Amino acid sequence: MAYLFETFKGWNAYCTKKNCSLAESVIEYEVSQKGSLETDIYQGIAKAYGVMKEAVETGFTQDMTSNSGMISNGAKKVYHYDKPVLSKEFQNLIARALSAKEVNSCMGRVVAAPTAGASGILPGVLYTLQELHKLTDKEVYDGMLVAAGIALIIAHTSSLAGAVGGCQAETGSAAAMAAGAIVYCLGGDNNQVFNAVGITIQCMLGLVCDPVAGLVEIPCVVRNASAAAIANSSAQIALAGLDAVIPADECVEAMAEVAESMETRYKETALGGLAATKTGKRISKRVLIQDIDILPDQD
Repeated sequence: MAYLFETFKGWNAYCTKKNCSLAESVIEYEVSQKGSLETDIYQGIAKAYGVMKEAVETGFTQDMTSNSGMISNGAKKVYHYDKPVLSKEFQNLIARALSAKEVNSCMGRVVAAPTAGASGILPGVLYTLQELHKLTDKEVYDGMLVAAGIALIIAHTSSLAGAVGGCQAETGSAAAMAAGAIVYCLGGDNNQVFNAVGITIQCMLGLVCDPVAGLVEIPCVVRNASAAAIANSSAQIALAGLDAVIPADECVEAMAEVAESMETRYKETALGGLAATKTGKRISKRVLIQDIDILPDQD
């Protein structure tokens, strides 16, 4: 019987007992629960990673101006800016996360990882990680499997949806998935992977979902970039051997508790936060008028 991904503690115990890796246990789950073949699973992952990389490149090579006008080729500007704050590698990370998410905002093709609203985080992180550390595609695919296992546990205990848990559930979960994948790909042990998850959730806990004009553009795009940075900082901390102190399972429980107490206006309704600011309301009114103007005339 494959592990059903209910807790990180249980996942670790299962892998220890079976003497298998985190990635291998996810493969086993897919085979057991869905009747998939391992070769087919890896082919699916390869296709998803291909789309992720394509989204990054699309954002750099095509016009990324959204219908609302709130997104206007920001990733290109960051990527080509001539004064890196830390390093060119960090600049590339941020730009790539922005790029893939801008493609989503401009109605392009992305991978929901775990949601479309957080679709820039894993592409930006994995693309940059592979480039920096010369990882094989297979190593990246295994990292993606681990990220999937992390998402399954978060979904079991809390939620991956902004409408349920705020942005902590979307970009927070994606960042936790990315942090765990980084640690796994760089040879960290299971405890380090889960510490990276816990640290990331601690950093993202309580983040509200407040899309201006109800569009997944502002502040969603820049949050993808920030979440990619947090994923890397959490991975670095965990790889160095620091403990999250609060176990990953309890961090996810805290996420669920915060989600339950979060007011509805902070759950993707565009009624609170940045969406409720003067500028946010003005943009919303303008976008609404644009939408009405393009509707066909009624007889």
